[in-house]
Amino acid sequence: MNETLWQQWEQNALEKPFSDAIIHWIPGKEPFRWTYSKLFETAKLFSILLKNSGIKKNDACALIIRHHPYFYPLYMGISALGAIPAVLAYPNPRLHPDKFRQGIEGMSQRSGLDWILTERELLPVLKPLIERDKSTIKGIHLPLEQKFEDLNINDFTPPENVKDTDPFLLQHSSGTTGLQKPVLISHRALLYHAASYGEALKQSKSDKVVSWLPLYHDMGLISTFHLPLIWGIPTVQISPFDWILAPELLIEATSKEKATLVWLPNFAFHLMANKIHDEDIEGCSLESFRLVVNSSEPIRKESHERFTEKFAKFGFNPSTLSTLYGMAETTMAVTQTIAGTKIVEIMADRQELSQGSVKIATDDPNARVCLSAGSLIRGCEVVILDDYRMSLPSGMVGEIAIKSVSLFDGYRNYPEKTAEVMHEGWYLSGDIGFEIGGNYFIIGRKKDTIISAGKNVYPEDIEDVISLVKGVIPGRVIAFGEDAEDIGTDLISIVAETTAENLQERKCLKLDIVKAAMDIDITVSTVYLVPPRWLIKSSAGKPGRNANKERILDVGENRKFKI
Repeated sequence: MNETLWQQWEQNALEKPFSDAIIHWIPGKEPFRWTYSKLFETAKLFSILLKNSGIKKNDACALIIRHHPYFYPLYMGISALGAIPAVLAYPNPRLHPDKFRQGIEGMSQRSGLDWILTERELLPVLKPLIERDKSTIKGIHLPLEQKFEDLNINDFTPPENVKDTDPFLLQHSSGTTGLQKPVLISHRALLYHAASYGEALKQSKSDKVVSWLPLYHDMGLISTFHLPLIWGIPTVQISPFDWILAPELLIEATSKEKATLVWLPNFAFHLMANKIHDEDIEGCSLESFRLVVNSSEPIRKESHERFTEKFAKFGFNPSTLSTLYGMAETTMAVTQTIAGTKIVEIMADRQELSQGSVKIATDDPNARVCLSAGSLIRGCEVVILDDYRMSLPSGMVGEIAIKSVSLFDGYRNYPEKTAEVMHEGWYLSGDIGFEIGGNYFIIGRKKDTIISAGKNVYPEDIEDVISLVKGVIPGRVIAFGEDAEDIGTDLISIVAETTAENLQERKCLKLDIVKAAMDIDITVSTVYLVPPRWLIKSSAGKPGRNANKERILDVGENRKFKI
């Protein structure tokens, strides 16, 4: 195994110079194809350009750039200097410039961002950042506007004194109010991860990845960009913005390129099943898929069933469905359904789960269907901890703690936050789950758990049920606890998006929501019915509970939407 990513990229360029490395998908046009040699040579030119601009080893370089074919060698060129790339989300047009600037400013002060590499359109928003006192940002560059004509590739000098333990990338964890926690990942962590995760996938040289995932998110950056470049297999990159507008692009690209591997968050299974029309993908085939990996959010059986029902006629094989559990702090994967094996499923008694234990309830119609996120990949260990950080036996519910050869090096410039999540060498994930028979099941987030009348209530349970209520927009629901001081416990509140406007319709919908919750023995005290697109989404595309709780509890919003 090579010691650095640059060495691995160089090896691929030497061994397969004319093979496709990255296929940059452009709707309605021929894709832009990078071969390994051309990609590597262009990365060298960008490295010269950036070095001439003053960027040096260990500088943190934020990339805020849209879907562009030269993004990839630019990213690699940063690494060639021993600098640290950090991909940040390009702002959504609906996001107020002040909000975006505040997020970048907060990150720069905490993470210590040194440079911003971006597009001219963002200059008016970003320029004030470098003019402020105490700003860590040394400058803003527009690298995509630079010309290579005056550069001599012989001026390139390979990275010097770079060790495998040196930081390679800075991954900001996703959030709703701005990108937070700057996760440092070393060369060694990423290269070890590629080897061990590749074993779980039974990865081969005949594989090809297809993806629309944003590269500012760890699942997109690691699974669909870095891992293929390490493994030496092609990756097809589709713009997330294009995919949202036309989700059939993934089907089209898969069919044309004969892709074998794809990673999708759970909501994408629903969205594609609902929004893609048969006539839009006529003549397309999904027979080439070897693994379709569900990860990044709670895994739902219904989503798999709907996806299978929709696309079976186009050659989709449900046995290719797979699951993963991971996070930026572990580079990516901790567990994975091993390629060629079926996803393990159990029916769990909801009451017993709320009390912290797993009881199989196969014949209970209200049992919770739990899909396994797979078994441990090589180099990972997991223990389930109680509230006192004592290890729990199999079949008991607690917080998931992880050790991994690919564990992060801490949050950059954030020692107190690093200390909060580490305990005697274990990373405290904040996720709630259990283990049975070597399979791991993730059922919620510790901070989101509602304790109502002494019972643990997992928001996902309520949200899943209420999403099925007629009149509620599926997947556009959050549940949270509201403190009731007079009775000394949390009461359960719901925010649900709906198109219903008539007061009587809304009252009936509230009643239906309360009844649906009662069916799983949960009492909902307050229902807020909000219009479509009201819920704030995180950068990962999921409605954020904390941000939406704060928003709905604002006096003005509360009065408008409380039923």
